[in-house]
Amino acid sequence: MTTMYDCIVIGGGPAGLFASYNAAKNGNNVLLLERNDRCGRKLDITGKGRCNVTNACTREEFLNNVIANPKFLMSAISRFSPDDTVEFFESEGVPTKVERGSRVFPQSDRAQDITKALVSACLREGVTIKYKKVTSLLVKDGEIKGVRCGKEDISGNSVIIACGGASYPKTGSDGSGHRLAESVGHTITSIRPSLVPLTSRDKSCRDCMGLSLRNVGITFVDKNKKVMYEDQGEMMFTHFGVTGPCILSASAHIKGNFPCDLYIDFKPALDEKTLDARILRDFSGMQNREIKNAFSALLPSKFISTFVQMTEIPQDTRVNSITKEQRAKIVSLMKAFPVSINGTRPIDEAIVTGGGVDCKEIDPKTMQSKLVKNLYFAGEVIDVDAYTGGFNLQIAFSTAFVAGNSI
Repeated sequence: MTTMYDCIVIGGGPAGLFASYNAAKNGNNVLLLERNDRCGRKLDITGKGRCNVTNACTREEFLNNVIANPKFLMSAISRFSPDDTVEFFESEGVPTKVERGSRVFPQSDRAQDITKALVSACLREGVTIKYKKVTSLLVKDGEIKGVRCGKEDISGNSVIIACGGASYPKTGSDGSGHRLAESVGHTITSIRPSLVPLTSRDKSCRDCMGLSLRNVGITFVDKNKKVMYEDQGEMMFTHFGVTGPCILSASAHIKGNFPCDLYIDFKPALDEKTLDARILRDFSGMQNREIKNAFSALLPSKFISTFVQMTEIPQDTRVNSITKEQRAKIVSLMKAFPVSINGTRPIDEAIVTGGGVDCKEIDPKTMQSKLVKNLYFAGEVIDVDAYTGGFNLQIAFSTAFVAGNSI
C-alpha cells in the first residue's frame, strides 16, 4: 500500500471532478484517478464543444425531464439545483447565458472553460490528480479499502465511482465503471444508447441528408399504432436516418422499441382545415405552374422533390388540375410525413448511456452503496438519464455534490 487517502475518485469527467472538489472542500485528502492524459475529454466535446452545462428550470421541471428513476434524484436536485450549478461556475469565473429551451451555456461558447474551472477548483482545494487506470476495487469484509491500478494498490477510506457510462469510449467512457461495480456485487441494468441518432432505410432520408428542419412536430408510433412520444423542435435528415435535438430526446424515451414509425408535421401550428385553406390560397396564384414548383412557400426546397414523389402526383402536373383528393393527400403528408425507424446508431455515438448501477442498491441521500460500505457513485454510471437540454450534466453535478459531501 502507498499513501492513505480519505477519498479516491475514479474518473475525471464532470461528476468525478465535482465530487473531488466537494470532498476536498470538506477537508478530506482526495485522489482523483483519470485513465486519460487529461481530465474532461468527453466534457470538452459536449454540445458540439459549447457545453450545455445545465437547464434554467425548477426542481419540478427538472424531474419531469428525467426519464429513468426521477424519484431517486429528488434529494440530490434539492440539495444542488440548476441555480447552484450556475452560481458555482459564475463564482469560478465562467459567466453563463440562457438560450432557447432554458439551456445554459458558458458565455464563451467553450466547453473547455467548464473543464478548466472544475480542474482549477479541485487543485485549489488540494486534490491530487493522477493519470492511471483503475483495474479493480479493494474490498475486505464488505468495506472498501482502496483501488488497484495494474500492479499498484492505493489505499483509501472511501471510493467514488464516477467514470461515466458506455458512450464515447474513445474519451474513456467505456463501461469500466459498470464492470467495477458489478465486480463487488452490484446489479447493472440493461445498457442501451440514450440520446442517440435513429436509423432508417427510407430513401427519403438519404435524398434529403443534411437538411435541417426547425419548428416541426414529431410523433413516434409503435408497431401497434400506439403513440410513444411527441415533441416539437429541430431535427435533421442524414444518410443513415434522422438526428437533432428532438430526435435525440425521442431516442431516450422510446427505449429500443423498434421497428417504429416517425411522423413529421411540417406545419404544427395549423390544423388540417387551416392548412388546406393556406394551400388553396398559395395555389390560386400559380395555376399554370407544375406541382413540383408549387411548394416553395410551404416546404424547404431540398425536400420538395421527395415530398411530391410521396404524394404520387406526377411532378409535371399543373396546379390547376390538382383534384380535391390529391390536395387531401398533400395536406395529410404535410401533417404526417412518414419515416420508418429500424434502430439507433451504435452506443459509442450516444451522448448518454441508458441503464447503469441499479438505483435500488444506492442510498439516494448519500450516493453510498447499500452493498459495500464507503463505496459511492456519481453521474452517468448510475441508472439515471434525462432528455437533452443540460439535464444530464445537472444529474452529474447534483449526484457528485451529494457523494462528495457524504465523505
